[in-house]
Amino acid sequence: MSAAVSEIVARQRSFFAGASTRALSGRIAALKALRRLLVSEEAAFLDALKQDLGKPPAESWLGEIGFVLGEIDRALKSLPSWTRPERARTPLLLLPARSRVVPEPKGVVLIVGPWNYPLQLLLAPLVGALAAGNCAVLKPSELAAATSRALSSAVGRHFDPRLVAVVEGGAETVSALLEESFDHVFFTGSARVGRIVMASAAKTLAPVTLEMGGKNPAIVDRDVDLAVASRRIAWAKFFNAGQTCVAPDYLLVPPARKPGLIEGLREAIGEFYGEDPRLSPDYARIVSDAHFSRLASLLREGRIVVGGATDRSARYIAPTVVEGVAADGRIMAEEIFGPILPVLECDSLEESIAFVNARPRPLALYYFSRDRGRQERVVRETSSGGVCLNDAIVHILNPDLPFGGGGASGMGSYHGKASFEAFTHRKSVMARSLRWDFRRRYPPYRTPLAVLKRLSRRLS
Repeated sequence: MSAAVSEIVARQRSFFAGASTRALSGRIAALKALRRLLVSEEAAFLDALKQDLGKPPAESWLGEIGFVLGEIDRALKSLPSWTRPERARTPLLLLPARSRVVPEPKGVVLIVGPWNYPLQLLLAPLVGALAAGNCAVLKPSELAAATSRALSSAVGRHFDPRLVAVVEGGAETVSALLEESFDHVFFTGSARVGRIVMASAAKTLAPVTLEMGGKNPAIVDRDVDLAVASRRIAWAKFFNAGQTCVAPDYLLVPPARKPGLIEGLREAIGEFYGEDPRLSPDYARIVSDAHFSRLASLLREGRIVVGGATDRSARYIAPTVVEGVAADGRIMAEEIFGPILPVLECDSLEESIAFVNARPRPLALYYFSRDRGRQERVVRETSSGGVCLNDAIVHILNPDLPFGGGGASGMGSYHGKASFEAFTHRKSVMARSLRWDFRRRYPPYRTPLAVLKRLSRRLS
């Protein structure tokens, strides 16, 4: 495996040295090839996602294929302006001169994707890598095996492996890849594996982007329309059976509003998936037996008030709402990453903010309130990768909003121009004239230090 991986990387590095990936025409051609891949292989991808996660076609297209197509179209439209050098100011001290910042590709990059959105979370970063002019090695998740096979086959037909290559396999494959010297490593997955990736990348001083999850709170205040809030929360939570890094992980609500919110969630779940979600064509499944067992064990905490049904043979867990969980229990200590939603009581906004701030920084925070002042207070007094007010998860659909976490939820960001920037080195360039040379800058230094300080302040 190590020899094969080394050969792939060596071929890409040689190809990158030829400079064809740097040209704007080459970048546009690569993005158009990726677009053709998604469109022509759509049926195969929809089938693979159904096999791996039981995803309904609508969720597969919206959350995977359509999302990446949007990223590609945005990049194709914006690439001429993104790649244009930026003029920079030159201080008087350095005149005559011209300064500029030139965006250039980093080189050969590694993108490691997760299993929950095995197309989107591998190919959306690839859009940025290709737009920036890089070569890329893709490592899809072995847990989404059907999608991994479909992607490997499709990339092999649509791309020169010297530009984009897929390497399949498990943990040993990732280890072999991380032994190579990449110019950037982009990882999406758990914080546990993210630490391993970062430590391995440090051996070669490769810069990293880490996109990880977290316990994303949703705070529901006293003044909201509970029917609307319940529908938006239920859709965001149970999309892809809760296996979404930005899904609401728990709810904080005033005690007086909790019964109404729970009833609203019950009604929304029934409206979305029917009386028995097991029979719904619009509800996904858990990715593996191991993940099913972990989630099933969490159902023993608290009191189930909605859902709770399970079927191990089908890896099915119903959309479930629980109350009465301990704030320091296991269900509140780890990211749930499944269709289980705890509801906790908080008497005031102050208490909710304190509850959130006492825990690691989440990837997303959701706050439902009509009060603009209270909204701004939540934005100001909490820290998270992103905030969405009066809705959930939809903020990631705006390509003008960089997406990423902080602390335990990750580092770096992407989407839209931020994806291009993640894989770009901003090279500083200064061009000075040879017509005039200030001789007194050279030794022996005769200018008094006090005069030198005054000149420096004025000319800078």
